[in-house]
Amino acid sequence: MSDTFDLVVIGGGPGGYVAAIRAAQLGLKTACVEKRGALGGTCLNVGCIPSKALLQSSHHFEAAGHEFAQHGIKVGQLELDLAAMMGRKDKVVSGLTKGIEGLFKKNKVTYVVGSGRIAAGNKVIVTGQDGEQTLQAKNIVIATGSDVTPLPGVTIDEKRIVSSTGALALSSVPKSMVVIGAGVIGLELGSVWRRLGAEVTVIEYLDRALPPFDGEVSKQMQRILEKQGMKFRLKTKVTSAESSDSGVTLTVEPAAGGDAEKIEAEVVLVAIGRRPYTEGLGLEDVGVRVERGFVQVDNHFRTNVPGVYAIGDVIGGAMLAHKAEEEGVAVAEILAGQHGHVNYEAIPSVVYTWPEVATVGATEEQLKQQGVAYKVGKFPFMANSRARANDDADGFVKILADAKTDRILGGHIIGPMAGDLIAEIVLGVEFSAAAEDIARTCHAHPGLGEAVKEAALAVDGRAIHM
Repeated sequence: MSDTFDLVVIGGGPGGYVAAIRAAQLGLKTACVEKRGALGGTCLNVGCIPSKALLQSSHHFEAAGHEFAQHGIKVGQLELDLAAMMGRKDKVVSGLTKGIEGLFKKNKVTYVVGSGRIAAGNKVIVTGQDGEQTLQAKNIVIATGSDVTPLPGVTIDEKRIVSSTGALALSSVPKSMVVIGAGVIGLELGSVWRRLGAEVTVIEYLDRALPPFDGEVSKQMQRILEKQGMKFRLKTKVTSAESSDSGVTLTVEPAAGGDAEKIEAEVVLVAIGRRPYTEGLGLEDVGVRVERGFVQVDNHFRTNVPGVYAIGDVIGGAMLAHKAEEEGVAVAEILAGQHGHVNYEAIPSVVYTWPEVATVGATEEQLKQQGVAYKVGKFPFMANSRARANDDADGFVKILADAKTDRILGGHIIGPMAGDLIAEIVLGVEFSAAAEDIARTCHAHPGLGEAVKEAALAVDGRAIHM
């Protein structure tokens, strides 16, 4: 069987399915190939969405056990129904994946289930349950995403030693969990299981949690998580792991070298990052250039092979679903003869712990390294009326602006709803706004967003409520 399309997208994750929908909206005959049998990629099926569902449920559980009383709410014996919590998570995922299928039908995108392999002549060979199918494509977009980065000496079995996938599907709450990696995934999933009763220890090779984030943000967030009960072992590396029916024995040693020691845990989560997924795509056969595992593209997402493009995690940069989505829209518009573009300086990053952490643009460390003169405006949520009324006053908003022009260079938030509040600063970065633009914008009272306004005022040294 052979079908001809203007565009065939390989991969149905955030980058791929968005590229397919946008291309179809622009009049291109489009197909999307996805082997999982469910659209949405890692993000929707075993990443962003199920983790957020568990973060929300576990947050409610912890609040009921430790926070409701001070609000005048008395509860009886608190009991965890983990199966019901997991069932809710699965229902959320199922509903959203079916929603994407509905969007494909609405936009007339052909959904092909199977593994796609690029062949000569811009053909995509799809291998599925019913055998092989050949799709002829004027253009191909590789959007196959990423996979879990393995750790030498530690074999993931998704039972005792789990990746993020296994950590989203544990059948019981472990008494103890060691998280290897103090990045976004490790801290989010570590928070879920700590709230539900596990003793969680995070081991990080570098000298702080959330290493890529602004240094002040990283230190403050680590202190908050420690106050919540999470333990940290920094500047430490894991060299081996041995599993048994009862748990895991890790061998660790100082990152700079030194005596090894053993650490016991019922479950170990490996969360040291992700790597591009290009397995079985036939890239070598057609000559697509790959370096360090990443597909190489130019600033229009073109590979070195005519008609073959790539987006998302597989090309590197920030491995974030929303970054892939922006690239999906951009590449579709380029293929339709428009001028698709992504402003990589305006890509936010969020950690959905509680409080949340959100960031966009440059950190103080980066500005110092670049020799950029800047001003800092900072405002604590402790001084924000809504945060105090909600009893969610940990953290702060921090805005970095050019010392001469006042243009916003970066924004960093620890606090309630930080992932939503950062959008205002992202918009400022996108439009090259000055801190003064936010400072002069009326914000509703009482609202958490007032902390953003006050931080912008603080850039000029005139915060009102501090």
